[in-house]
Amino acid sequence: MIAFVFPGQGSQQVGMGKALAERFDVCRETLEQADAALGESLTSLCFEGPEDTLRLTENTQPAVLAVSVAAHRLLVSRGVRPAIVAGHSLGEYSAHVAAGTISFADALRTVRRRGRFMQDAVPVGEGAMAAVMGLDAETVARACADAANGEIVSPANLNAPGQVVIAGAAAAVERAGQRAKELGARRVTELPVSAPFHCSMMKPAERQLEPVLRSLVLSDPEIPVVANVDGQPRQDAAGAIDALVRQVSAPVRWEAVVQRLTASGITTFVEVGPGRVLSGLIKKVNRESRVASVADPDGLDRLERLLAEAPEGDEAIP
Repeated sequence: MIAFVFPGQGSQQVGMGKALAERFDVCRETLEQADAALGESLTSLCFEGPEDTLRLTENTQPAVLAVSVAAHRLLVSRGVRPAIVAGHSLGEYSAHVAAGTISFADALRTVRRRGRFMQDAVPVGEGAMAAVMGLDAETVARACADAANGEIVSPANLNAPGQVVIAGAAAAVERAGQRAKELGARRVTELPVSAPFHCSMMKPAERQLEPVLRSLVLSDPEIPVVANVDGQPRQDAAGAIDALVRQVSAPVRWEAVVQRLTASGITTFVEVGPGRVLSGLIKKVNRESRVASVADPDGLDRLERLLAEAPEGDEAIP
């Protein structure tokens, strides 16, 4: 069976979506709808930049979502449908658009506000994130506890075995990184982000976003959406919104998401949208998985060849 997985912030790049829009009407029309929903040319920002403007959280989030939904609609138009979906952080909103939980226009406007709330929650420079390589999640959590000294630092993305991102106050993240090295981490790399996402420093953003999410007109998902907060599928609108609210300040449990998808019978993962980050993480969680990414026409061609070779039961869902 096939799962679609949708990327989050950090997958953006200038030029994303352009080749899809030039070749496929459904992609061009989707990006035009995004421009109309936001009242500005998100398309120009995706295609032409400038990069520093695209990298602003309030722009990145709707931009990645728009390109992801354009790629999803293209796949559906070609007869490729998933049995279940998931997304990494922001990507969980793209997943809910794909599942029919949230309308495309509402999702765009909501993630723009989400980006602003998350950016405003912590002044620039006061928070940080770092990737810890080569330690298990339990040891990373210990490093954070040892180094906190009364400040916030905690695991924020449990991405794959041996890859955990930490977030919190800038000085505490630096101390935790040093402690992780003492405990055997192979490498600790500070991430170029503007805020410490998915930790308790995001609680103000969570409180601001909750009434926005609860005011949306929603439908129960047409297919299950596996949530970041616990790696469990959501099949009703109320549960979906609860998970999106909690997600703002809770860690992204991506390894658990992939494990749940695999346990559900998924053998082929399709990363839908810009970048190939999730494809690499999925392979680290489950080497037997077949993965593909669709960010451009070449990616679509590769996916169609992969599906043509699929074992019985792994073909596109009609």
